[in-house]
Amino acid sequence: MSELRTARLVLRRAIPADILAMHAILSSPEAMRYWATLPHVSVAETETWFEAQFFSGDPARDEWVIVQDGQVIGNIGIWKMPEMGFILHPSAWGKGLATEAASAFLTYAFATYPIDAVTADVDPRNAASLKLLQRLGFAVTGAVENTFLVGDEWCHSVYLALPRPTA
Repeated sequence: MSELRTARLVLRRAIPADILAMHAILSSPEAMRYWATLPHVSVAETETWFEAQFFSGDPARDEWVIVQDGQVIGNIGIWKMPEMGFILHPSAWGKGLATEAASAFLTYAFATYPIDAVTADVDPRNAASLKLLQRLGFAVTGAVENTFLVGDEWCHSVYLALPRPTA
């Protein structure tokens, strides 16, 4: 499958022309505040990330870009089976777009992969992402301190899981 459609979004496979839009997201300190790395400082850094994220051929990955009105506003997917992640440009926040994208992606993921659950790892300070995931039915399964060293700051993790829906 190469495209998922919602009322306002298209989730599709990345193409090289998406690099600059992704760089606008990944270089944003606001967007990257609770990410596992520092904001990107160069397009070359984003190009390296982009290649690994979308074109590595790793079967444990299944990544999509999120498009609204023809513009890439983020990405969503499984970066390491069965762990899902997502990031949106700050201009797309607060409009329900992450929920819309995640709902479509989760339906696809459970239809495509024989997994018992989709999991997530969220910085506990990221209240918006925690609220979104819990609204989608994810439940907290644990928490660990000092899981990521981002620059000189230790970040923590809250782990969540969404079990496969029953028929």
